[in-house]
Amino acid sequence: MLQKVQRNTVNAEAGYMPGFGNHFATEAVAGALPQGQNSPQKTPFGLYAEQLSGTAFTAPRSENRRSWLYRLRPSANHPPYTPYAAPRTDEQPALPASPNRLRWDPQPWPETAVDFVDAMICWAGNGSPLGQTGVGIHLYTATASMERRCFYSADGEMLIVPQEGALDLITEMGVIEASPGEIAVIPRGVRFRVELPEGKARGYICENFGSPFRLPDLGPIGANGLANPRDFQTPVAAFEDVDEPTEVIQRYAGNLWTTAFDHSPLDVVAWHGNLAPVKYDLARFNTINTVSYDHPDPSIFTVLTSPSDTPGTANCDFVIFPPRWMVAEHTFRPPWFHRNVMSEFMGLIHGAYDAKAGGFAPGGASLHNCMSGHGPDQPSYEGAIRAELKPHKIDNTMAFMFETRLPILPSVAAMQSPTCQLDYDDCWTGFAKARLP
Repeated sequence: MLQKVQRNTVNAEAGYMPGFGNHFATEAVAGALPQGQNSPQKTPFGLYAEQLSGTAFTAPRSENRRSWLYRLRPSANHPPYTPYAAPRTDEQPALPASPNRLRWDPQPWPETAVDFVDAMICWAGNGSPLGQTGVGIHLYTATASMERRCFYSADGEMLIVPQEGALDLITEMGVIEASPGEIAVIPRGVRFRVELPEGKARGYICENFGSPFRLPDLGPIGANGLANPRDFQTPVAAFEDVDEPTEVIQRYAGNLWTTAFDHSPLDVVAWHGNLAPVKYDLARFNTINTVSYDHPDPSIFTVLTSPSDTPGTANCDFVIFPPRWMVAEHTFRPPWFHRNVMSEFMGLIHGAYDAKAGGFAPGGASLHNCMSGHGPDQPSYEGAIRAELKPHKIDNTMAFMFETRLPILPSVAAMQSPTCQLDYDDCWTGFAKARLP
């Protein structure tokens, strides 16, 4: 069992967001953290010092991410990995790549007990973990807690967006409890186990192969707005002292591999640094909007961004559409029709999305790829142009978007899924031709 764990406690005495110079130190046993140097000849209690590097050693100080872990055993103490299972051909990209707009109903719950690892299915993606660019987009519908095994991705950090059912993420560096309306980011390489306090859970995952997520620059917005660094929380140290076989599964180069430890690898007694799991409550997002006319681009709702080598063009942006006031005058208020060089994968956590009158349900998803025309459906459009433009609050909703500079290729599983809405294009067929004088 977990020793010295504080399941409802996170580091909140100061703001934290990786890559912004914040540094945390936490220990589950008093005196476990060495003082003065990271890897002394003799560590407290004989713990093993290990550096977890999320960036190259020589990355600029402002970009460098690393933490020192002090654990019961070296993490190198394990036998070789072997393939977890034959690679799933239905998780490969569906070829030829389709430019069509796509939308899916929520995924059904499995009829058998399935834990987080086995529930994950690759739904779409781009780039490559070998090239350290792009993302993998996964869905999960889990009905069982992970037992005596844990998981990590060597391919990228994992942005987890719960949609239904809470997750207890038991990580090497402590416990994060994430409920719908919150997100969690697990750094590349950090091992964790997922427990389901409500018995089942469904949601979305963005596996980021590119630069680590960070807060976007605010530019003309100024010092305040959007997500605030102080609202990101890290776990306090907690560890397992368990001498029982534990399966460890990793994703490497897109495939799953497994090995068996003779102990729980979640045995970090203390850690310090600026690379750690974080969670964030989306309700804390400070939405910026227009007070005159023409609502801004959706980039104004960016929570986190993974920059690319092209300034201003993200490898991936995580964008939300939260409750907000609409007050613009002489303006079409829902998202306008647009074609975009960026590709957009959307999900809905709860409520309704203001650009769709139906068909986009919580737990569902949509994909509008590079230069694919999209926008409000016909009922939403007609309602918007006839609406009295008085101040109106969009409430009880939370949609999100993974937006990326590369085309997003759906997987074979996504294209063949019975949840794929084959009539999605029909929502744009009812528009009348404009009448010229």
